[in-house]
Amino acid sequence: MGVSAELYRQQLAGLLPQGMAWPQDPASALQQLLGAFGATLATHDQAARTLVDDVFPAFTTKFINEWERVCGLPDACTVLGSQTLAERRASVVAKLGSSGGQSRAYFIGIAKAMGYPSATITEYQPRRMGARMGTPYAGIDWAHVWQLNLPAQKITQRVSGSPFGERYRVWGDAVLECTINQLKPAHTLVKFKYG
Repeated sequence: MGVSAELYRQQLAGLLPQGMAWPQDPASALQQLLGAFGATLATHDQAARTLVDDVFPAFTTKFINEWERVCGLPDACTVLGSQTLAERRASVVAKLGSSGGQSRAYFIGIAKAMGYPSATITEYQPRRMGARMGTPYAGIDWAHVWQLNLPAQKITQRVSGSPFGERYRVWGDAVLECTINQLKPAHTLVKFKYG
């Protein structure tokens, strides 16, 4: 919590010399002037405190546009005007944290960074001779298919502090699906399973 305007006024008044020319009465014109200076100092104090949070992409509010510019967002996966502030932050964090890869852990990490901590991957393979009876038949193309298993379909609700004009509720996660499809190996096909 920042320093109050009144405390700044008292500190400024304490710096004044003693004497009748420097009244200490809070109702005097001099003390009211110091109160105005104190209000300005308190505003700057609070702005400096929020700046510390704002420079981190996971908590930013004022600098979200700058973080998106640095990360090359919005990109082809961004549906303009449909993302909440929290989703925009998650996209920035995911973009900054992505180093590239083709492993299961890499794609699970992307899903985790985008809000799915319990994501798993199912890999398919073609059916071979000697497979158990009842195993679904899968042709050779299934060697290049994998499935990202996610918990129940994501429903994002507007929270207090959200910018004006943000939608109250959004279903699904087209951004995650687009991001995974952009990063997946080109010869593969990804299925998404919710719930």
